[in-house]
Parts: sequence; C-alpha cells; structure tokens
Amino acid sequence: MTGKENKNSFYNRLKHRYRFIIFNDHSYEEVISVRITKMNVFSIIGISVILLVSLVTILIAFTPVREFIPGYPDGSTRRDLIMNAILLDSLENEIRIREQFLENVREIIAGREPRTYEYTTDTNMRIEDIHFTRSLQDSVLRAQIERDEPYNMRISQEIPLPENPASTHFLPPAKGLIINRFNPESNHFGVDMVTDIDQPVQAVMDGTVIFANWTSETGYVIQIQHDNNYLSLYKHNAELLKNVGEHVNAGEAIAIVGDSGELTTGPHLHFELWHNGSPLDPENYIPF
Repeated sequence: MTGKENKNSFYNRLKHRYRFIIFNDHSYEEVISVRITKMNVFSIIGISVILLVSLVTILIAFTPVREFIPGYPDGSTRRDLIMNAILLDSLENEIRIREQFLENVREIIAGREPRTYEYTTDTNMRIEDIHFTRSLQDSVLRAQIERDEPYNMRISQEIPLPENPASTHFLPPAKGLIINRFNPESNHFGVDMVTDIDQPVQAVMDGTVIFANWTSETGYVIQIQHDNNYLSLYKHNAELLKNVGEHVNAGEAIAIVGDSGELTTGPHLHFELWHNGSPLDPENYIPF
C-alpha cells in the first residue's frame, strides 16, 4: 500500500496548481497572472524540445547550414566527387572499348569472324512502348543512298590488291572541302572535310568493320580493315550505319556526317588512312 500511496501522491503533486504572477516593481500592480501546474510545465518543456530538435534537423537537412558541420563536404568538394565519378565511368568505358577493339583485331588476324558487341542500359522502358517514325529528312537520305548504291565501284575480291599504296585505288569518303590537312607533327594523322549536313560517309575500299562505337573525344567512330593491311578511320559522325563484323563495299554508305565528340568545332568528317601501322596522307592517294 505504501508504494501505491507514494505513486498517487506523486501524481497529485503534479496536479497541484500554482500561480505565476509578475508585479510592477514601483506600483506593485499585478501585470501578469498565470495559473499553472507542474504537469503543464513538463509538457511545455517537452513540446519546446521537440520543436527545437525538428527545426535544427530541417535546417541541417535542407539548408546550406549543414556545410558548417565539421567533416561535411562543401559544394565544391561534392562537385569534384561527381566529376571524378563521371570521369572514372568514361575511363572504364574507353578501356572496355579498347579491349574489344584489340580482341576484334586478333580475331581478324586469326581468320575468324569478329564479335559484335551489343550495349544495353538499365531502363524501365518496355520494348512495346518504343515507336519509330520516319521523318522527311530520313526518307530523303534513304532515297539518296539507294540512288547512289547501284553505282558503287566494288573491287573484285579475286584480284589481290597491291601492297604499294600509290598503286591502290581508293574512293573519296565524302564530298566536301578539306580545311585541315595531314600533319603528323601536330598529331593530326588525317584530313578534316567540311561537307553538307546529313551527307553519307562512304567506304573508301572493300573491307570489314572492326570498330563502330562512341568515344568521348571523337564521337561516333567507325574503322574498316581492308586487304593488305590497310585501315581507314571515320570520326565525328552523327550516326553509324554499320556494325562490327559487317563486310562493306567500296562506296557503300557506312555513316552520316556530324559533329559528335568533344574535339570538334562543327559538322565535318575526320578521315584517316593507315598502312602497316603507319599513317598515310590521304590527299596523296585519294582524289578528293
């Protein structure tokens, strides 16, 4: 019974009423008079603490005040972390592309068919939700390519090509004006051609596509391996029309001229011609 009486006595003391009065010190006039209990005081203090904690949490979570907390990264640090993550992802992608390119070269040298890589992204889009429409520009381009295809000059595969580049016949990769010439001293191993927008890029010889993918610096790039160790490269394309492993004929459309990639100043085609691992000046062998 003593414990129960003590408990009741404690609750009764919490319910005892007290009067909080403020007097004027000169006139002793009553200014404020409030009737309170200990339970009211505890409730007010508890609610005030909860509101204060909530306010501090909101300020730290949704305002720049959190940057003043020791150890919390500021805006520039977080920006650097994001950029480093992006650069690391780009570097991993470049390494993967280079490994795939070397693997395709080994397959071709061994006389086997190179692998075709398919790149997928994790999205929630369903295939049935994708709808393709043909624009007027696409129809005009298709008609132009179909009109030019019958006149492609196909080099017979039964006649071996000479190993001397000067005696080998190449077709121009596109119709345009050369604005930047071959200069190996400045690491420019090809020529830059200004062409009409959406003009097709054509293969300069018969060959097999060994690389067709996106790179951060030169955008959409396609490389073709030809007979007698010739290699042609076409960079800064807007779209690629061929995949790795496909055989192409001389004069066949393989891409669309564009200005993709970081190292570009406008729509143009960067073309390179290599023989036995050495760059050649395309203007010495191709009638642009």
